[in-house]
Amino acid sequence: MTIAKDDMARFADEYVLGLLDEEDIRRMEADIEQHAEVRNAVAASRERFLPLDTSVEEVRPNASLWQQIEAGLSAVEQTEPRSDAITPSNDNRLFVWKRTAITSLAASLLLTAGLGWSLMRQVDPVVIAILLNGAGEPQAIVEDFSNEQASIRLLADFAVPEGKTMQVWTLPNRDMGPISLGLLDQRRSAKLATPSLPKPKDEQLYEITLEQTGGSPTGRPTGPILVKGFAKAPR
Repeated sequence: MTIAKDDMARFADEYVLGLLDEEDIRRMEADIEQHAEVRNAVAASRERFLPLDTSVEEVRPNASLWQQIEAGLSAVEQTEPRSDAITPSNDNRLFVWKRTAITSLAASLLLTAGLGWSLMRQVDPVVIAILLNGAGEPQAIVEDFSNEQASIRLLADFAVPEGKTMQVWTLPNRDMGPISLGLLDQRRSAKLATPSLPKPKDEQLYEITLEQTGGSPTGRPTGPILVKGFAKAPR
């Protein structure tokens, strides 16, 4: 193994976040294939940063931004002194460009520090529910983050007939009735963008039912309950 155990967690985080250079990426990928410890460290990092997949929205720059950048570059080219010209020691333009460069560098460092802190923060679920089948066997885990996002981890293989799908539900209170958190079309663990609901609490019911393709036509559970369980807040 080319990575020391003391550095494994840090390298795994940087690998998952795409912060390693090409040489370190090759080292990590080689170790991932050969060593279970490295695979487990990378898997843990991916799990920790998984909430970013749904909590971060893609932002596309406005078309006018590129026009401003091009205009700024043109201005730099026009104001830069020629290589054969003599630049006075008290040239104010040089001072302005130095000050601008320093300001831009400081802003970049602040942005990088803020982004790094945001990415490294671990987002904990508000409640966790272990869903059991009729025999009392754990089959799935629900982590509800109370920010229109929930994580569903399947612990077993589910038999889903053709024309059917798995649908996740919760019961915030009796007045609201069961509310759908989304569909598990792939029959595997997933992150679900959920509706805006009251903050989840202890003993809140979560369940997965078998519904027709596209989900329940009534907005309420209609098919058989595959698994269910009651939530607990992490201590």
